[in-house]
Amino acid sequence: MELNYTIIYSKRKNIAITVERDRSIVVRAPAGATPEKIRQAVESRKEWIYIKTKHPQKFNELPHPPGKELVNGESMLYLGRNYLIELVDGVDEIRFAHKFLIPKKLSKRKNVIKQWYIEKAKEIILPRVPRHAIKLGVEYNQAKITDCKYRWGSCTPKNNLNFNWRLIKAPMFIIDYMIIHELAHLLENNHTPQFWNIVKAQITDMEKAKDWLLKNGAILEWDI
Repeated sequence: MELNYTIIYSKRKNIAITVERDRSIVVRAPAGATPEKIRQAVESRKEWIYIKTKHPQKFNELPHPPGKELVNGESMLYLGRNYLIELVDGVDEIRFAHKFLIPKKLSKRKNVIKQWYIEKAKEIILPRVPRHAIKLGVEYNQAKITDCKYRWGSCTPKNNLNFNWRLIKAPMFIIDYMIIHELAHLLENNHTPQFWNIVKAQITDMEKAKDWLLKNGAILEWDI
């Protein structure tokens, strides 16, 4: 089986291989790594890569993903629950009061709603990172909210943590699970049994979180 993969060079020391949720293969390699050395690394993990690409949590994006018209009676996800949309007069910004109050005359409505989600992600997700870091006894450089569609989060070689803004649509226990997941990579880089033991020690409903993402992850991918 011939594997197609994307190579990303950086100042890292070792070659790392990941299979994204869209089943694409990404190889992160040191700046001086030769194509042959990278090929050998991929070949050595061929069986693991094959298993990962067949994993049920990976998915193929729908050619025409369902969208929303953003009209009265529709709903949007926020912190794990669907809330009704109500188009209203007399307001100039999106407001949330157990339902989404959206200005009728709002232009580029989807872009504005996406930005609202991003701001809420910064407001709710980022302050939880240092709290969990203290519990784990780890230090990180900085945490950011990003728009990386096919990853819920990442921990970079420089100890920076990135979290997908779409997580703000998930329940709080999913947000905490992903924060702990990325912080645990500061202690164990790969998804070894030791890594999962670290995560489980911090979040007892780890399997519940993984199962929720397995069943609902694709829904979170929609921008709105």
